[in-house]
Amino acid sequence: MTIKNIIFDFGGVLLDWDPRYLYRKVFKTEEEIENFLQNICTTEWNAQMDAGKPFAEGVKELIAIHPEYAKEIQMYKDRWSEMISGQIDEGVSILKQVEASHQFKLFGLTNWSSETFPFAYNNYKFLEIFEGIVVSGEEKMKKPEKRIFHLLLERYHLTPEECIFIDDNQNNIDMANKLGIHGILCQDFAKVKEEISNLTGLKLK
Repeated sequence: MTIKNIIFDFGGVLLDWDPRYLYRKVFKTEEEIENFLQNICTTEWNAQMDAGKPFAEGVKELIAIHPEYAKEIQMYKDRWSEMISGQIDEGVSILKQVEASHQFKLFGLTNWSSETFPFAYNNYKFLEIFEGIVVSGEEKMKKPEKRIFHLLLERYHLTPEECIFIDDNQNNIDMANKLGIHGILCQDFAKVKEEISNLTGLKLK
């Protein structure tokens, strides 16, 4: 079946987001940073906001558990924008080349808090390229739950077999593949370009 749509994840594909960018300004050593991110503001905790929990609620709950880190936990919300270092040039180049071909419709599917996503959208104009974007925090569901993939497909009337999905998380790729979407794991941009070319015939620089 012909590929008609290409769906991009954002963090790790188009935007370089990492809380370490902020906390290197806060803690003195990498060991302190890793302890904080592995035991206090964990990936699992952050995922609650991606799934729609208000940041104020998540921060309040965590401070109650770790009051000794109250200041640093609050920074996760108040200085969140400092966690984005900028765009990922290789990923944005792929996006713009695909757009320039005029062969595909482009969509975004991202795990992102509804409170912080507007900052990214307003500051990185290439996000305006997308015909539609599904943000987990707005929908109160997140990847790799199959229902958020179904939501994207149904909202924009997409056929799974006509879609490519690019993401840096293997679990998300696995779910896309189970649903009939052509998943491409984004860990090597040269391989991403090669796989897009193999599936579509589009040659990317």
